Amino acid sequence: MDRIDILKQATNLTTNDRQKSYGTPYRNHARIARFWSDYLGFEVSSEQVAICMVLLKVARLMEQSGSEAIDTFVDLTAYAAISGELAIIEESRQKLEKNSPKKRTK
Repeated sequence: MDRIDILKQATNLTTNDRQKSYGTPYRNHARIARFWSDYLGFEVSSEQVAICMVLLKVARLMEQSGSEAIDTFVDLTAYAAISGELAIIEESRQKLEKNSPKKRTK
């Protein structure tokens, strides 16, 4: 297995079966962010959820090696890509909010 195989597996995970099971990464991570925010008592973004999942995978790698680590590398790659996508979505959302006309109150 090489980096291309890892990237292909990560792509497959985030676009096929898991997306069918859990919904789009945006919806799934937004849902997780709401739960984490309620539990922790402060706002957590969907992008932060994905970043925390990357960190979880890195922590797991500290105890793994060789072929047992491959699945973790695939998951880490998937979460990193999801985090990047969510950052782009959030940036676009913020630009839209900034550029949208303000509603006047009477």
